[in-house]
Amino acid sequence: MAEISESQKEQIKKQAKKILDDFADAIESVKIKEKKKTKEVGGFREEKQGKKLDESFRKIMFRNAHQKDEDNIIAEKKKW
Repeated sequence: MAEISESQKEQIKKQAKKILDDFADAIESVKIKEKKKTKEVGGFREEKQGKKLDESFRKIMFRNAHQKDEDNIIAEKKKW
């Protein structure tokens, strides 16, 4: 691997500074529109008194579940 001399290092630093300064000048005139946050967070439901569960359905669901922890089925979320 070839070594870089001090004069080459200085030249590289000057080139890099010029590139950064030119870039800063170029983006100075860019106008970014501010996003408006008008949409409220949704998708939640109110908890209510549920219907009486069908125990046979519950047993079948738990029997078919790959992973379960007492009264909870452990499932993947958005992994597809």
